[in-house]
Amino acid sequence: MYQAEHVRRVLIVAPLSILGVWDEEFAKFADFPYTLQVLEGSAAKKSAALQALGWYKFQDRDTQPPLTVAVVNYESAWRMEKELAAWKPDLIIADEGHKIKTHNIAASKAMHRLGALAKYRLLLTGTVITNRAIDVFSQYKYLDPHIFGSSFYSFRNRYFDMVGYGNHTPVLKKSMEPELTERLHSIAYRATKSECLDLPMTTDIVRTVTLEPAAAKVYRDLVKESYAELGNDREVSATNILTRLLRLSQLTGGFIGDDAGGTPQNIGRAKLNALSDIIEQAQNEGKKLVVIARFVPEIKAICSMLGKAGIGYSCIMGGVTDRDNQVSRFQTDPDCQVFVGQIATAGLGITLTAASTLVFYSTDYSMSNHEQARARIHRVGQKENCTYIYLAAKGTVDEKVLKALQSKADLARTLVDDCRKGLNPYG
Repeated sequence: MYQAEHVRRVLIVAPLSILGVWDEEFAKFADFPYTLQVLEGSAAKKSAALQALGWYKFQDRDTQPPLTVAVVNYESAWRMEKELAAWKPDLIIADEGHKIKTHNIAASKAMHRLGALAKYRLLLTGTVITNRAIDVFSQYKYLDPHIFGSSFYSFRNRYFDMVGYGNHTPVLKKSMEPELTERLHSIAYRATKSECLDLPMTTDIVRTVTLEPAAAKVYRDLVKESYAELGNDREVSATNILTRLLRLSQLTGGFIGDDAGGTPQNIGRAKLNALSDIIEQAQNEGKKLVVIARFVPEIKAICSMLGKAGIGYSCIMGGVTDRDNQVSRFQTDPDCQVFVGQIATAGLGITLTAASTLVFYSTDYSMSNHEQARARIHRVGQKENCTYIYLAAKGTVDEKVLKALQSKADLARTLVDDCRKGLNPYG
């Protein structure tokens, strides 16, 4: 479409946790000139970034200007609706489009209006129908309102019977199944896992998250402080480098402790928000999930989030004595949907094959712990391809730790070498 000069500006709307994925994938696969900007930060920063993108006119037929791409999350899209509309994207892509399955929420309404202004629209999702067939209406209203119409109530009355207490539960009419299916597939392309023969046994995905401004400032200050303290040491060793790295790693997960060993202070939710999106997707797909983290405050925050959301979970961390019961519940109880484990205590001797996706909320520096944790879902009894999702805070030690684990490098030795070269091992 770009080469045929049909599109010059593209707006991509996606969940907050995967905005960075688009930047990474364009860098890997876009075989054409482009300019891409992820809109993040304060409202003013997002607006300024969008305005700075501008747009090009097709004037010089010999030199085609680069494709211009803006990437923004759903929450920001409806808050910036007027500015995005004024930017006049030719193509709008709704990534994980089931996020707009509810027709009357602000994000969905904004996407309906923005979609009506664009010449081309795409919606990407593995779960166009999550729990109820009625979910398709809002997504298709964004894509093409001619398929199911623009009125939710007309759509509901045509295809569904309202049953249950108070007649609040929509049930698809048997007589209307063929028509709904035909219309659903009239503009859809579907690929199943079994058709993707080149899928590997395991897939690693890095989800880059951006620390909130306040947390980022604390992180930068701690980096400077740690490097200054390191400079005062007579001998640079792996032990004193990793000791300081510990606090930086804890901070990327949203917590910071004091030197006196007091209760860690919560200073951010960047990773927790990203994890929430991943859990929601797993719920929509009806799949279980394993979440591995390093620090106890992270484990407690994750469990608290699950409890508030009413999602059944089991947990193993330091101090938990009924390990077998926790594992058994996750493996056999359909209502126990998430397993939360501390990498130092849940990485050995347990089988978690009820899930095929494992999220590393955080990890330690031990290659052994890392490989053992991965093996919890990738073992005898597993019938699905396994996916590992790593949450990494952008521009932090998370990236160094992850790079070392992926390349099987000795992190401590790498950091010591950096320091001896005059480089900041934490920067």
